[in-house]
Amino acid sequence: MTELRRIVLDGYATQVERHGDTLVARDGRQLGIENAVHLPPSEPTKIVAVHLNYASRTDEFMTKLPAAPTYFHKPISALNSHRGAVVRPVGCRWLNFEGEIVIVIGRTCRNVSPEEASDYIAGYTIGNDFGLHDFRDTDAGSMLRVKGSDTLAPVGPGLVTDWDFRGKRLRTIVNGEVRQDDTTDNMQWDMNYLVADIARTITLVPGDLLFTGTPAFSRPVEPGDVVEVEVEGLGTLSNTIVEGPAGIRSDVGAQPTSSEEVVSTALGGDWEFRGIRTPSKDLYPSTVEENTR
Repeated sequence: MTELRRIVLDGYATQVERHGDTLVARDGRQLGIENAVHLPPSEPTKIVAVHLNYASRTDEFMTKLPAAPTYFHKPISALNSHRGAVVRPVGCRWLNFEGEIVIVIGRTCRNVSPEEASDYIAGYTIGNDFGLHDFRDTDAGSMLRVKGSDTLAPVGPGLVTDWDFRGKRLRTIVNGEVRQDDTTDNMQWDMNYLVADIARTITLVPGDLLFTGTPAFSRPVEPGDVVEVEVEGLGTLSNTIVEGPAGIRSDVGAQPTSSEEVVSTALGGDWEFRGIRTPSKDLYPSTVEENTR
């Protein structure tokens, strides 16, 4: 496997290859990995994400997977990088992490079979499909502001080639505590299937990103929290939550809400309102107590 990263080197976006703790450019320039300013590992024309894929997430929401995957779109203006700040706007409360594996397209791809799809994949990286659920009441159909607000699509730190996605572990860690823990064996649809499905009607071009779903226990985070997503063989994507410099304008559009739909989604299903079960209360008591007052 080879790990490629994009960093700022001498003021320019530069692709480098990782050699242990050193990043090496094609012209021989070197930089220690801890001193690098990272950029997203590709420059996509589009970011596509699948709604539900992991069995644990489906069970958590007490639902069933559809017969085929469903998707939403994250605008490229949401793109963020390893160590980038993820902004929760003033007045919003329900910013959730979602650790994921991300496919990076390597060749123009249209109308391919699942068996052919791997030939069109450049490699894989890590993503965190942050969701601003305060806007779920108005954007549930499109997920535009929920999943597409600025900074809510961090990916990185690198693009790993020739990585076998089967049987790999994914964990999301918040302030040193494991919050999500699952393996790719529990995905309903694998990477090749997702690429082939999207490419039936949408041409994928080099650099495009496909987020492949998150396991159970996506939960809200607060300014100051450090969120890390670890994937076996791909490394660790780290981001810090910050509060935005300004709130949501009140003179246009729908405003952030904390409706039953918003809170139940942010905290992992309708447990609070139906009394069915309380998975989040056991794992994150402070979050539940503070956010449901």
